Amino acid sequence: MERGERPWGTYTVLEENKNYKIKRIEVKSGERLSLQMHHHRSEHWIVVSGTAKVTCGDREAIININESTFIPMGTAHRLENPGVIPLTIIEVQSGEYLGEDDIVRFQDDYNRCAGEEETLP
Repeated sequence: MERGERPWGTYTVLEENKNYKIKRIEVKSGERLSLQMHHHRSEHWIVVSGTAKVTCGDREAIININESTFIPMGTAHRLENPGVIPLTIIEVQSGEYLGEDDIVRFQDDYNRCAGEEETLP
C-alpha cells in the first residue's frame, strides 16, 4: 500500500485502477489541504471519523461522520479539519486520468508551488 506523510497529515492508497483510486486521508486537528482543482478527475469524500469543513466552489459546508460530498472535475476545493480529533475521510477519485500531477493549487498554507507534483487529493 502506498502511504505518504504531509504537513497536514497522511494518506494511504487503498486501491487503484485505471479509472478510479481510493484513498484514506487523515487530517490533523486544525490543519487543511491546499485550495486546489483537478482538470481530469472528480472526487467523492466520505467522512468516517471527525468533522470536515469542505470548500467546493463558492460553497462551504460542515460534513459529519457518515456524510459525504461530491467534488466535480474542474471545481476549486479544500478539505479542513476544524475539530479537535483527527479527521479521516475515504476519497474516491474517478476520471480518465488520475495522475498526481493533475493538481492546480490556488492557495496553500505550506508554501508549496502551484503545479508542483504531489500525492494528495
